[in-house]
Amino acid sequence: MSIPEPFTDLEIETADAGFYENYSVPIALISKGIMVALVLWALIFPANANSTLGSWNGKILEIFNSFYIVIVGLFVFFLVVVAALPATGKRIMGTAGEKPEFSNFSWFSMMFGAGLGVGLMVFATAEPLGLWGSNPEVVGGAVAGNDPESVQSAYRYTFLHYGFHAWAIYVVTGLSLAYYAYTRDMPLTIRAALTPLFGRLMNGFLGHVVDVLGVVATILGVSVTIGFGVSQFIDGLYAITGMGWIMDFGGEVPTPSKVGLIAGLVVIMGLSIISAVSGVGRGVKYLSNLNLVLSIILLGTFVVFGSFVFAMTTYGTALVDYLLHFLSMSFGAYGPLSVEAFTAALPAEAQAHAADLVGGATNAWGSFDGFKSGLEGAAAELSDDTLAAVYAAGEQGRQFGWQSGWTTFYWAWWIAFSPFVGLFLARISKGRSVREFILGCVFAPALVCFAWMTILGGTAIDLELAGAAEGAIIGASNTNKLFVTLSYMIDGGLLSMLNVMCVILIMTFLVTSADSGILVMNTIMSGGSQETGIKHRIIWGVILTAVIGALILAAGENNPMDALRNAMIIGALPFTMVMGLMMVSLAKALYRDGRRDQHSDTSTQAAE
Repeated sequence: MSIPEPFTDLEIETADAGFYENYSVPIALISKGIMVALVLWALIFPANANSTLGSWNGKILEIFNSFYIVIVGLFVFFLVVVAALPATGKRIMGTAGEKPEFSNFSWFSMMFGAGLGVGLMVFATAEPLGLWGSNPEVVGGAVAGNDPESVQSAYRYTFLHYGFHAWAIYVVTGLSLAYYAYTRDMPLTIRAALTPLFGRLMNGFLGHVVDVLGVVATILGVSVTIGFGVSQFIDGLYAITGMGWIMDFGGEVPTPSKVGLIAGLVVIMGLSIISAVSGVGRGVKYLSNLNLVLSIILLGTFVVFGSFVFAMTTYGTALVDYLLHFLSMSFGAYGPLSVEAFTAALPAEAQAHAADLVGGATNAWGSFDGFKSGLEGAAAELSDDTLAAVYAAGEQGRQFGWQSGWTTFYWAWWIAFSPFVGLFLARISKGRSVREFILGCVFAPALVCFAWMTILGGTAIDLELAGAAEGAIIGASNTNKLFVTLSYMIDGGLLSMLNVMCVILIMTFLVTSADSGILVMNTIMSGGSQETGIKHRIIWGVILTAVIGALILAAGENNPMDALRNAMIIGALPFTMVMGLMMVSLAKALYRDGRRDQHSDTSTQAAE
């Protein structure tokens, strides 16, 4: 029995003339409406916007934390199965016999620029150091934070957050888009990935909703990336120039002020918009190639002047440890601990004080000593053994708080970023086999990320373990940890030169990321067209600037990135559900195409 041909008649209605010529008016207007409403809310009612986003984020994490963890684990294992099966892994994304458009070197270079860049500049030192002080092993009391014993678990979770899971998120989106675009000649847009499940429904309002969710996720994902990058850009400028007006000195350590962040944002986004208007895209491409060279120079500096032996030893042991715990980290999800459940697990003498004990015992960012010292009244008079039992009873709450604050944040960030990176990976991978795409886009870049994290982050940890930094790197803000590490590693003219180079790297990474993000938004709104109007790129550049700036202004003084983070996690949730449907849809498409091929081969043999 023959299998019907797949639905490929995807029609995305676009305007024939006027301001929105060649654009889908519903997608453009709905997307702009959502973003403009968010900006106005954050500017007119900043306190309400910040508190409401925080409240919504808390509720979403309580309900959907396990969903985020499990579905990302499923993404990884789905891709492993697809790559491993001969029938699916060997399928070419293109016509029969079509060769890849780019060489392996060019392919990987472009992949490096798309999925890495700003994230590595900020978190290559901040991530290992942060997890060295706080990870599930530390939260559970198995090891102490910032001790030699906690280095292994720190890198276990560093590799989790920047490894195969992160790239699997990108590849689920990218593979879905590339497969339909190159094997079925369909538009390179989000809704195409759901046609095996919904068919003609993707031509109507449901398709508009899917594309709008992709646009919103992209805006918020790119916003967080640019937000962190601008913060590091300001830290670098301060390290070079000493300009005090761009910094806030009111906390324990200097951090970029809101004035500095807005000024940096205007500079970065201004350059991105100028790039779109003046047609200097080729220059940005040349700068992207320069970024790769400068990145290698920066990495080489850490190899020569940093703790390379410590880093390589850590790389080997951490990779083995990561693989040994891969399954448990993929699906080990935690839910919130209710007061009732916490109270029931307490010793009898402590149950009357449950209300005074629950906050400290479930605080993922504290410690047992901090828990004890924070108690007052009758609760403080409980014996040490009782308090130890109380603290143990709160472990699930601490693990949930840690996981939702670290791992789930990253999964939401990568998911929100996946329309951008996934669409880019799809555009450069025509002619590749499915297996080649999965192996090349999941495993190769992850191994490069691991090298960055161990060489840069390992040097920072080794400086702290040796006592050379005396806690200065740990105490620095996340976006300043790279510059503080450099200051303890080298000095003099070389330090000044490297600081300038890092600022240039950050700036060009940010400009190209913003410009590419704007292009992706326009590609989705134009029904998959790769040629988009300059005026719309300008408008979306301004909207993106306004979204980031408004949410930075709405956030509290101590945590200017909070509102951006909360909005991103909220905005990523609907697209996470779309990605789950993408995975099911792709599985169906691969299976049905395999059956069609079998039927075609059988029919050919019968005819012979």
